[in-house]
Amino acid sequence: MARMTEPNGSTLQRPGADEPRARLGTQLPVASEPRGKTTIADGVVEKIAGMAAREVPGVHALGGGFSRTVGAMRDRVPGGQPSAGRGVKVEVGEKQTAIDLQVVVEYGMSIGDVTADLRENVIAAVERMTGLEVVEVNIAVNDVHLPDEDTPDTGEGRVQ
Repeated sequence: MARMTEPNGSTLQRPGADEPRARLGTQLPVASEPRGKTTIADGVVEKIAGMAAREVPGVHALGGGFSRTVGAMRDRVPGGQPSAGRGVKVEVGEKQTAIDLQVVVEYGMSIGDVTADLRENVIAAVERMTGLEVVEVNIAVNDVHLPDEDTPDTGEGRVQ
């Protein structure tokens, strides 16, 4: 039984998480002896999750108010690049990961539908690209974006 300690100190237990399982129709190989170790940095999972989250219709932006403001200023600096991991926090273990997202949803969209699609897309992308099991995706909807809020001063716009 695999255990993963969450940021709040609680421990997740997932039966059978150490057993190989099928992904995309193929069985994971079981090596009789280890041939090396692969580690995946938190930042890698943050970027994958951030990119997958931005693909979901109804997600206007990622991050809380302060991080979006700082990010908008950073994006305007010459040579500055948008952060793919903005609004994403992860905890990565050897075989599992937990993801926290902060999002702004477009006005008029069903928050329940958007968050369900968001959770599904992020889990699929992270598991496919990293091989890690995503044990949970926690989503905090921090704001609703109104159509008249797009102004040149805010530095915010539709997430592409």
